[in-house]
Amino acid sequence: MIIKGRIIKEGEAEGEALVSTKPIAFLGGINPKTGIVIERGHPLEGESVSGKILVFPHGKGSTVGTYIIYRMKKLNTAPAAIINEYCEPIVAVGAIIANIPCVDMVDISKIKSGDFVRVKGDTIYVNE
Repeated sequence: MIIKGRIIKEGEAEGEALVSTKPIAFLGGINPKTGIVIERGHPLEGESVSGKILVFPHGKGSTVGTYIIYRMKKLNTAPAAIINEYCEPIVAVGAIIANIPCVDMVDISKIKSGDFVRVKGDTIYVNE
């Protein structure tokens, strides 16, 4: 399946999708040293985002989340790419400064955790 989106940060990445139907807070929601979701009660609690194609509706929380994304990139715990329904400024700036491919305006219900996903510019290839 091929899905088109809007480029937030140009780039290419591929890997296993990790999908959440709930927003993600990078500050306090993900441990930047391990890449593991630590937000209590979050659908991805206990899961690692490291090296995954992280798919979620949008970010939430503090603007410090931008720095957390950048820190994760430096620690090699960041996702390989980010796909959102709507990429708000916290995630957008984080992806840009961390050089993580990011696409939004995507119907994320078409992607499931475990799918093989390739992001290339504004195009998302799922299980191809």
